[in-house]
Amino acid sequence: MRIGVLTFPGSLDDVDAARAVRLAGGEPVALWHADHDLKDVDAVILPGGFSYGDYLRAGAIAARAPLMQDVVARANDGMPVLGICNGFQVLCEAGLLPGALTRNSHLHFRNRDQVLTVERSDTAWTGDYATGQRIVIPVKNGEGRYVAADADLDRLEGEGRVVFRYTDGNPNGSSRDIAGVTSENGRVVGLMPHPEHAVEDLTGPSTDGLGFFTSVLKAAVAA
Repeated sequence: MRIGVLTFPGSLDDVDAARAVRLAGGEPVALWHADHDLKDVDAVILPGGFSYGDYLRAGAIAARAPLMQDVVARANDGMPVLGICNGFQVLCEAGLLPGALTRNSHLHFRNRDQVLTVERSDTAWTGDYATGQRIVIPVKNGEGRYVAADADLDRLEGEGRVVFRYTDGNPNGSSRDIAGVTSENGRVVGLMPHPEHAVEDLTGPSTDGLGFFTSVLKAAVAA
């Protein structure tokens, strides 16, 4: 399976995401923000970093990059898309996911290993997890506080679109401890923590993040 990894000016974790795809058994395909060519990939990852230096708002300029037009169109047709940290911000700014990511409530950059609870195991990116499972992956952000209107939060909860919650402490003040959400069809997922940094025992706090990448390979085959 060919999994695209989209690079913007200021992306930091694109190489790490590509390595995670390779470790899971997929073929990572480099995608460039200024192109209009998805190179026939089966899914796309928007990695972490500081796209366009986080000017204007984090992810706002990247959401309007040429290749994002193609990503949005394909996502609306059911292609799996994962947004990690800055990629989550881009997905919200592009309208593929609801809500917004704002400055951490304590106004500090937070970098630590974080416990998450898996709320949904039936999305394209979480099929190899169990609902209620706890996983440990790193979080590193300064604008990771997920917010939305109360009515929208109630709707997300009611529709089961919260995919991950922070457990044993909320690192950024996100509403209702929300760490990640999904689209209505479960094909698009965004989260602030970094699963690509938890795929090898040597370099991560666990290998719990590898399930994201093995899950989408299976979802692509099933589709």
